[in-house]
Amino acid sequence: MAWETVIGLEVHVQLCTQSKIFSGAGTMFGAEPNTQTCEVDIALPGVLPVMNKEAALMAVKFGIAIGANVNRRSIFARKNYFYPDLPKGYQISQYELPIVSGGSVDISTPNGNKTIRITRAHLEEDAGKLLHQQANNCSGVDLNRAGTPLLEIVSEPDMRSPSEAIAYLKKIHTLVRYLKICDGNMQEGSFRCDANVSVRPKRNDQFGTRCEIKNLNSFRNIEKSINFEVKRHIDVLKAGGNIAQETRLYDANNDLTRSMRSKEEAHDYRYFPDPDLPPLVISDDLFSETQALIPELPDHRYKRFISSYHLNEKDAEFLTSDREIADYFEQVVSICSDSRKSANWITGELLHRLNQNGLDIKNSKIAPPMLGELIQKINDGTISGKIAKDVFDEMWRGEGDANSIIETNNLGQISNTDIVDDAIDKVIENHATQVQQYLDGQSKVFGFLVGKVMQATAGKANPQLVNQILKTKLTRKHEISD
Repeated sequence: MAWETVIGLEVHVQLCTQSKIFSGAGTMFGAEPNTQTCEVDIALPGVLPVMNKEAALMAVKFGIAIGANVNRRSIFARKNYFYPDLPKGYQISQYELPIVSGGSVDISTPNGNKTIRITRAHLEEDAGKLLHQQANNCSGVDLNRAGTPLLEIVSEPDMRSPSEAIAYLKKIHTLVRYLKICDGNMQEGSFRCDANVSVRPKRNDQFGTRCEIKNLNSFRNIEKSINFEVKRHIDVLKAGGNIAQETRLYDANNDLTRSMRSKEEAHDYRYFPDPDLPPLVISDDLFSETQALIPELPDHRYKRFISSYHLNEKDAEFLTSDREIADYFEQVVSICSDSRKSANWITGELLHRLNQNGLDIKNSKIAPPMLGELIQKINDGTISGKIAKDVFDEMWRGEGDANSIIETNNLGQISNTDIVDDAIDKVIENHATQVQQYLDGQSKVFGFLVGKVMQATAGKANPQLVNQILKTKLTRKHEISD
């Protein structure tokens, strides 16, 4: 029997506000345990939550970006469950009336573009964190994360393979960073997801029993855990068994999922409207102001980079995958007016150097105007491409801009015909064997001779001039020998 995989994802996006969703406590990652908390976060009696306006507007931005319905009036509810890192005994979330309903994103698949529908995106507070490696076989509770604002994005079960799930996640990851509502740091838990996985016989419209894999925080682990879960479901069903609806955890060390608890339904949480929070109302003016702040989104920018800058799809996809990289590219092009060379230098030399040093592009040691000027110097014949790499190295080390480095080190390209002519004559004289091979029809030897001329001029000779003069001299020599 052929099986079909069905996947729906719940993505938890930590909103990058300076304070928590219902209190004024900070949200700095990595602080000492329980130092980023206040009376509201630890649920002292008599304290009241106050909604963070910035968190609400970030949710509105996301809703606009995915073409969703932004509900101008939404309700907060209490989601009741007991866990040691949840001081109140309930989580403030949204249930029946979330801030965002509907919407979609498009992903690329081997069979073409596919639209993934989004059910809802709702605001909620994060829980604290249990620390299990404490002394005396005890667990500790760190409430720094308690109350951190989250936007939970729930998809429809539209994905049919782990690769589609990863494509969708990467699209959401790119989008929330473009909107600057989340830093997307998966290692710190700023972007994580739960995967709902089931299988069913091909051409069967009825969904199978789903299992939820909790707290996945890397693309690799998400893909591996789904692959494992799909295989587990198929093996159980083939053996005549039944899938139990449950919550599971992924064990990355052993590449398997383990049962955590039976899957809860909404009624298990006993949702009811939070009496301490009034309805969240987004006025028309506030909605319009927020809409005006939406930047050019990745899909549109990708198409524009191909049409306006004549880039190939691979380069356009990479350059628009991150808003900072796309901005950097456009600033470079504004200086040198050469989109092709700008893309090559950014995806090649610059990316390599950033990766070597563990830096992102906003912390690059070479600013966009500096790289644009370097490309200009190549295009106007001041330096060769080979010398440009040496100049790039000096720029990275902080030795100055392209102009000053070229002048200080006398790196300007030699375009003096007499100097190049003299260097070529010496190469022809000193490499008679290779010259004869070229004259006998071995055209590949030409590159060797060009290299020797460049070597003789310390790489500073104008390559086009070298090619032109060398070819002319060899043609004459061939005519004389005939």
